[in-house]
Amino acid sequence: MSSTDGSSQELHGTTLTVDQSVSLTIAANSLLILDDRSPRKDRRCCGLLQSNPETNHDIPLYNILSAEVTASNLVIAYAHPAAKDHVSVTTVQYPISENEKRVVEIWVQQLLDMAYGKALRGKRLKVLVNPFGGKGTAASLYQRYAAPVFAAAKCQVGVQNTEHRGHAIEIAENLDIDAYDAVVCCSGDGLPYEVFNGLGKRPDARKALAQTAVALLPCGSGNGLTWNAFGTGSVSIAALAIVKGLRTPLDLVSISQKNSRTLSFLSQSFGIVAECDLGTENIRWMGAQRFTYGFLVRLMRQTIWPCDIAIKVEIGDKEAIKEHYAMWSTRPLEPGADTKRFEIAAESPGLPELKYGTVTDELPQGWEVIPGETMGNFYAGNMAIMSKDTNMFPATLPDDGLIDVITIDGTVSIGTSISMMNEIPSGRFFDMPDLNIRKASAFRLTPHKKEGYISIDGERVPFEAFQAEVHQGLGTILTKSGRLYEAAGPR
Repeated sequence: MSSTDGSSQELHGTTLTVDQSVSLTIAANSLLILDDRSPRKDRRCCGLLQSNPETNHDIPLYNILSAEVTASNLVIAYAHPAAKDHVSVTTVQYPISENEKRVVEIWVQQLLDMAYGKALRGKRLKVLVNPFGGKGTAASLYQRYAAPVFAAAKCQVGVQNTEHRGHAIEIAENLDIDAYDAVVCCSGDGLPYEVFNGLGKRPDARKALAQTAVALLPCGSGNGLTWNAFGTGSVSIAALAIVKGLRTPLDLVSISQKNSRTLSFLSQSFGIVAECDLGTENIRWMGAQRFTYGFLVRLMRQTIWPCDIAIKVEIGDKEAIKEHYAMWSTRPLEPGADTKRFEIAAESPGLPELKYGTVTDELPQGWEVIPGETMGNFYAGNMAIMSKDTNMFPATLPDDGLIDVITIDGTVSIGTSISMMNEIPSGRFFDMPDLNIRKASAFRLTPHKKEGYISIDGERVPFEAFQAEVHQGLGTILTKSGRLYEAAGPR
């Protein structure tokens, strides 16, 4: 269709012609710009340089942040790849006249519909910044790399610094969940852990956990949530992923110790991984490399961590686990799944009751008892990737109601242990013969020693018996796909 007033601007299907010789075409996955104008000098407005579009280039629709018609221009903002692991906000604009606006507005709506798909536009974000975590650079990383992306995408943002350990629990517990679509943590995995637990302490816990998505801008050491949800360790690329992120149900795990109950979203570890995580706090300045250093030091000592383990095994065979992953990851999405979660929350607003009781109760019938006298590593993962290059759980799914439990005997040779570590990036870790992996709905672990480390989502908890129970789809995160982690599945 073309304008009826004889203007130079035309719209043919998804192609818009502006400024006489510039065509903007919405293709399947990108915005194609063909600019046949002769080169122009840089234009300035109010002393500011106005960006001109490159000649004949395309912008991925995923990178489109906003498009709008102003008093005299069509302005499109997008995330431009400025480096290998960084995007920066860039704009292109074209002059339009008053009588062209209606047609341009229709095209803009088409562009935004294609660019956002099922993602919510203009998300309302509660941004929590931990100024003390990691290397202490979260605030500057947010302002430099994330804030411009959120602003260009027309997000409504409320920023708050956390002032002490546990502050995010208090904030989430008292949050107006109807005022925000997501809580964005500028930190490592510690702040999301607090947010999930703060939401879980509310009288309307189930509704709050279903309604409020949690996301992470990677400003800490491990940043597991970001790697799993978005497949990146870049703050600016993660910010773009949050803008375009899809609501995704997430299994949460209740952890009971004596009279306490907390929620876990990422992992529970005992043995060498917990020691590498929590026992290297004094060298946090090394970043993610402290985990590797801690592993090698403890490996050379050939330490074991004796314990009692019982697991409610649901799938205990590696081939069956692969089949489960293939079936679950390709299943049709259930219509109205979010609506059903809210209906359940309305009927039972608090946290789900514990099906298997707590760690102080008698061990439930039908649990498999695992020999743990020579335990080298116990790791239960709710997400596939621990940190960069550590895809330990390729068969893990966000919301299948199961957690992947890995056990490794501490008597395996140093050479075998190093070989297993080297196979993590290759994707062959899953199939190594010394690796025992089970999909479970619950487990109980009781340490034999009096002192040591137990890590829940990277946080240290009392060194005592604990029990874990999975709650299917209790929490909500933002992901790129809306259904899977950004990790290769089992081969």
